[in-house]
Amino acid sequence: MTLSTTAVLHSEWIKVRSVRSVAGSLAAVLLVTLTVTVLVNATVGRAEADNPGADLLFNAFYAMNFGQIAAICFGTTAISSEYVGGALRISLTAVPRRDLLYGAKMAVVGVSALVVGLVTSFSALLVGQMFMGEYAIGLRDPGALRAVFGGGMYLALMALFAAGLTVLLRSAAAVLGLLIPFVLVVPFVIGEVAGGAARYLPDRAGQLVLHQSPQGGIGPWSGLAVAAAWAVAALLAGRWAIRHRDA
Repeated sequence: MTLSTTAVLHSEWIKVRSVRSVAGSLAAVLLVTLTVTVLVNATVGRAEADNPGADLLFNAFYAMNFGQIAAICFGTTAISSEYVGGALRISLTAVPRRDLLYGAKMAVVGVSALVVGLVTSFSALLVGQMFMGEYAIGLRDPGALRAVFGGGMYLALMALFAAGLTVLLRSAAAVLGLLIPFVLVVPFVIGEVAGGAARYLPDRAGQLVLHQSPQGGIGPWSGLAVAAAWAVAALLAGRWAIRHRDA
């Protein structure tokens, strides 16, 4: 009996909902971002906004730096659970078509992260600005809607980037040990050594969509396209791995 695409997608969605570490990391995208947003804006938000040259829009999404870590954890744990206790062999027994299984997994990861990412972006802007007084910005301000939608897309791309790498490396520890320093440390190191090269790293490029007036020659949507290219490369590498390696 051949399973339909809908049935496979439904089964993958059940996995995301039922595995605590996976569901928890997805919920953390919203919870961590909102918590950091409230703490920062309620304490130093107005002082930072008063600095000359402050990018009020980018400051509004400062907590995305932490939300992206949760998105990476979600993409990683959603896949790494298949490599515990022979779960992948069971999945492939149920769905022998590896491309179908892989596509369904990534579709569920991507759509779940996109929905939560969009909710997170809207919530971070609307809730955070409640503490900003005269410096508050709204959805009608220049670049705000673009940043909200782009921010949700960025979080989804980071989750997919992590998911593809997890299929390739087959280890949550390896992926998290690689990606978390990669987005928190490497851009600053490369930025010091190689000048503008850091702008083409996935986090730096993807976050340009959050700026009111991006600098450096790459537009906001072009930057997001660069982040998408990193995600696509990871997904293609993961597809190669699942098609050619033993379970």
